Amino acid sequence: MAKVNFTAARVEAHRCVEGKSQSFLWDSKTPGLGLRATAGGAKAYIFQGKIHGSTVRITIGDPKNKSIAEAQARARHLQNLIDDGKDPREQAAEDKAAHEARQAAKRRQDVTVGEAWEDYLEHLRTKISPKTKKPRSERYIADHINLSSPGGGIAKRGGKQKVRGPLAPLMPRRLSEISVTNMADWLEVEIARGPTNAAHAFGLFKAFIRWCDTHETYAGTVSQDAYASPRVKGILPRSVAKDDCLQREQLSVWFDAVSGIANPVISAYLQGLLITGARREELAALRWDDVDFRWRSLTMNDKVEGTGGRTIPLTPYLASLLLGLQQLNETPPNRRQATRLAERGKPWAPSAWVFASKTASDGKIAEPRHAHNRALAPTGLPHISLHGLRRSFGTLSEWVEVPVGVVAQIQGHKPSAIAEKHYRRRPLDLLRMWHDKIEAWMLEQAGIKFTGT
Repeated sequence: MAKVNFTAARVEAHRCVEGKSQSFLWDSKTPGLGLRATAGGAKAYIFQGKIHGSTVRITIGDPKNKSIAEAQARARHLQNLIDDGKDPREQAAEDKAAHEARQAAKRRQDVTVGEAWEDYLEHLRTKISPKTKKPRSERYIADHINLSSPGGGIAKRGGKQKVRGPLAPLMPRRLSEISVTNMADWLEVEIARGPTNAAHAFGLFKAFIRWCDTHETYAGTVSQDAYASPRVKGILPRSVAKDDCLQREQLSVWFDAVSGIANPVISAYLQGLLITGARREELAALRWDDVDFRWRSLTMNDKVEGTGGRTIPLTPYLASLLLGLQQLNETPPNRRQATRLAERGKPWAPSAWVFASKTASDGKIAEPRHAHNRALAPTGLPHISLHGLRRSFGTLSEWVEVPVGVVAQIQGHKPSAIAEKHYRRRPLDLLRMWHDKIEAWMLEQAGIKFTGT
């Protein structure tokens, strides 16, 4: 293997021998340093040596970008590694891994809570809940977004200034800065603004920290003490179970207020919540395909039963409300409305949703709480949440002495006993008998004279 003293002229003049795929020129000054020229005209400095009886060949760089002196220095370094019994390729892989580890550690130290929070939201949107084995609900995702919102701007509903969410002050912080001290300081401020909202935000943030600990990018960045420390837990307001529930003597006032709501969709929806005891999301997601007027049944997208849902009775009074909504839904727009739709390129068609909304992005009712609260405000009734209407159904049904299992099956609760779980399969007509009695009793207490069948 002939060797020459590398000079700029010799490096420039080196070419691949005709008929060969590559030709080498070796430096006489630096052991192992060579210049490779290929048939395609490419050139590169290389190093070649032997370790443990095996030949090692490593590319150093293009002569256009690397000087002879730099190539010689690199070749000497590689030879020193071999002299020490180290394989330069293994050393390069170790150096790369160490560099990537340092970079990852730096990213973990620099990443903000807000950046990790966005990854967490994407996880919630795209992954199945391990608890329910179903996708997370839109409302659950919206809670995370609203509680971390910086506020500002004017709300579409009500025209008021948007208020920041309780988690907003944490978003600009570095994730590595989340500690017992600043979590305690944050909680004290937020509890003063609103203890219930702060406790809810803390619960979501705790789940976020646990998720971070399972994520390869964020694992080990935040200590569990940040939420589990006695100092933090001692600040949290005491959790009080909600027990809002309509009493028998309040039914007349409640029905009178709710039936007087100008929007017939919201009015029927609220009455449907009380009469069926359904969850607010599953009733809002009811489609006309899920309603069977002939056999008087509703099919709910049940979070317990799964994608098949559960079928419950359609009681007479509720059926009359839904028939009214169906008539409204299938009434074509007037000429002016049809013209406006045509100008926007939106042909008219009846909505697929039972509780449709022209303003909601997905076409179905989104937030009926405001109308409910406004309707009850002048009545003197205590605050009743939408879930309180579901609670009211279960409680008021005891006045009719309905079997507990019947109520649970209508509401979609999991069976609470072995007999219920394995030996009770009540047909729809049996549920209907009891459900009709519940509705008739409610209407009687409310003073509503309904003669429909």
